[in-house]
Amino acid sequence: MSFYEDLVTRTQMNYSRYYSVYAAGRTPYELTDKPALPYKQQIEKLVQTIQDADCIVVGGASGLSAAGGGDFYYEDNASYRKYFKKYAEKYHFKGAFAGMMHQWSSREEFWGYLATFLHTTQTAPVREPYLDLDALLKDKDFFVLTTNQDTQFVKLYPDEKVAEIQGDHRFFQCSSCCADDTWDAVKPVAEMIHAMGENTAIPSDLIPRCPHCGSEAFPWVRGYGNFLQGKKYEEQYDKISRYVLAHKDSRILFLELGVGRLTPMFIQEPFWNLTLSFPHARYIAVNNQYNFLPRQLEDKGMVIVEDIAKVLRDARSQMNSEKTPVQNI
Repeated sequence: MSFYEDLVTRTQMNYSRYYSVYAAGRTPYELTDKPALPYKQQIEKLVQTIQDADCIVVGGASGLSAAGGGDFYYEDNASYRKYFKKYAEKYHFKGAFAGMMHQWSSREEFWGYLATFLHTTQTAPVREPYLDLDALLKDKDFFVLTTNQDTQFVKLYPDEKVAEIQGDHRFFQCSSCCADDTWDAVKPVAEMIHAMGENTAIPSDLIPRCPHCGSEAFPWVRGYGNFLQGKKYEEQYDKISRYVLAHKDSRILFLELGVGRLTPMFIQEPFWNLTLSFPHARYIAVNNQYNFLPRQLEDKGMVIVEDIAKVLRDARSQMNSEKTPVQNI
């Protein structure tokens, strides 16, 4: 087990122990009561900390994508209607995840819905918060850890700079995990979408199957079935582990973006642990709901409670203004 995976495993044990606390939207850790800086000063401090850091580990979670319009997972909103209109009108789902939990009457219609889900994320443009973040990271040594499966980060950066520890919508695996193998999902999904047209089901012969045992394929993602924790999965943890350990004595910034209460064990709490453990580490979180900064980190960290898209946009603007030369009149 790699260094970072061990951190996550230990954090998961704590999550199970205090599940009722997490389920209520809280944390079992003692939090600081130190007053937050005014918003403008928080943005200035965020930019300064990024500039001063030798390296940055970005922890990107669901709130980051939601801030840029990828907010169709949990509610029947305009974004959901835009991408899933025919299913919303037929089944009245309250968001994309509701359809994933539906008991479909046929595998063809299930795959019609799943293909729509995957195609929506596979073909989505890079969202504005990601572009603003990319501008903030320009010329910096950085690495990205993400629980998002929507391929936003890998549209910006090479695979070696991103660890996708919850999977990736670009790949299929065997639903029975008969072999340690993943393969391309982008082309088959595009074929399903084309063949389905305005219908809600795909042709039977397009249901993807495992090349090894013939079972149905399934996206290589945690959450809906047997997530294959094989070679590709271990590679993700190896990447983040190598990066963190190689920079443990550097001025490293752990930048957490959009972690909710369902998955604090993958990014948030390991980042707390590492910030406390590494001598020159700093921690900054941006979250539109939760102001969670452990008391032990009050002198090494900061939480900005605000819309993530706004924070990243304002930080980019602040950084650009500092780089703009003063014109002599």
